[in-house]
Amino acid sequence: MESLRAPSAAAVDFDRVITQVHAVGRDVVQPAARDVDSAARFPTEAINALRELKLLSAYVPVEFGGMGLDIIQIAKICEVLGQYCGSTAMVFAMHQIQVGCIVHHGQTSNYFRRYLKDLVPQQRLIASATTEIGIGGDLRSSICAVEIDGGRFQLTKKAPVISYGAAADDILVTCRRAADAAASDQVQVLVRKEDYQLDPISGWDTLGFRGTCSCGFVLTATGASEQVLPVPFADILSQTMHPFSHIVWASLWSGIAADAVNYARSFVRAEARKNPGGPTPIAAIRLAETDTVLQLMRSNVNTAVVDYQRMLQEGNVEAFKNFGFAIRTNNLKLASSQLIIDIVGRAMLICGISSYRNDSKFSLCRHLRDAYGAALMVNNDRIMNHNATMSLVHKEA
Repeated sequence: MESLRAPSAAAVDFDRVITQVHAVGRDVVQPAARDVDSAARFPTEAINALRELKLLSAYVPVEFGGMGLDIIQIAKICEVLGQYCGSTAMVFAMHQIQVGCIVHHGQTSNYFRRYLKDLVPQQRLIASATTEIGIGGDLRSSICAVEIDGGRFQLTKKAPVISYGAAADDILVTCRRAADAAASDQVQVLVRKEDYQLDPISGWDTLGFRGTCSCGFVLTATGASEQVLPVPFADILSQTMHPFSHIVWASLWSGIAADAVNYARSFVRAEARKNPGGPTPIAAIRLAETDTVLQLMRSNVNTAVVDYQRMLQEGNVEAFKNFGFAIRTNNLKLASSQLIIDIVGRAMLICGISSYRNDSKFSLCRHLRDAYGAALMVNNDRIMNHNATMSLVHKEA
C-alpha cells in the first residue's frame, strides 16, 4: 500500500457527527425516501444535506483538510443512513469506496494530493465504472484501455452500470493500462465531469435500491495522464476496494435490517397497549428472536471492520494477499446479504399484513425489495465460487 492511514484521531467529535447524521436522516433523508424509491430518482436533497455536513470528504485525512474518520466510523455512518433510506446509504457508501481508493493509493501523486484537498471544499461526488459489457462481471478483466499520448489520455468504456453516474462529479474508471496491455493489467483513471461524456445505453427500473440510478452508459473521457492512479488496480482491489466495499455495504444493510426491527418493535408495542396489564403478546417472542439475528449480523460487521482497520494501521501489504483475509471478507458479504432478508422477513411476520401494504405506516415493502438486492450486487454465486477455489489451498493458522 502506497500510503497508509496514520492512526491519528479524527478532527471532529464523532458523537456529534452521528447526532447530525441522525438529524439529517429524520428531517431530510427519511421524508424523501418513499418518493426516491417510487420515482427511482437520485436522492438529491439527501446527498446535498450530507455535503452541507462535509461528509463526502469525511474519510479524507486531517492533513488534507478532511475529518480524518477511519473505516470504523465511515461504516457507522453507513449503518445510520441505512435506517432512513437504503438508496441514500448506498450512494454514500459507494462514494466512500472511491474516496478510500484515492486516500490509500493516490498520496504519492501531486495530482491526487491536490484532488483530496479540493474534495473538502467542493464536496465532489465520485462514482465508479468497474464492470464492462463483454467481461461478464469480472472486475479483474477489462476490454477498454487508457491511451496516453503527449501527457494526455483518452478513454472509452461501455459500462452496463454506473451507479448515480448522471449525478456524479467524477468517476473512477477501471481499464487496461494501455492498448497493448493484457486484460488483467489494469489501472484506475479519475475522469472529471467537465472532461467526460455519458451516452445512456440502459435504464434502471429495478425492484430495490431504485434511487441509486445505476444506469448503463458509454463513457468517453479525456484528461491529463497524471489522472491515472499510480498503483496497479490489482493492489487497489485487494487492499481497498474489495474489503472497503463489503464492509460499508454490510453496514448499510444492517441499518436497513435495524430499521425493519424498529418497525416490528413499534408494532408490538402498539399491540401491547391494546391490552394493558395483559400477557406479553406472542409477537414479542418473535421480536426477541429477530433481535438475536440482528445482533449476529452487527457482530459480523464489527469483527470485519475492526480487523480491516487494524490491518490498515499495521500496513502489512502481504496480509491483504492472504486467502484467509479474502475469504473472511467474502463471508461477510455472503452472510450479511442473507441475514438482511431473514431479518426483514421476520419483521414482516411480526407486523403482519400492515408490513405488506405500501400505504401502511408499518410498510416494509421498500426494506424487503432493497434486501433482495444485497445478494445480487456482485452475485453471491460468483463470490462463493471464488471462496471455493481459495478454500482448496488455504489453511487456517
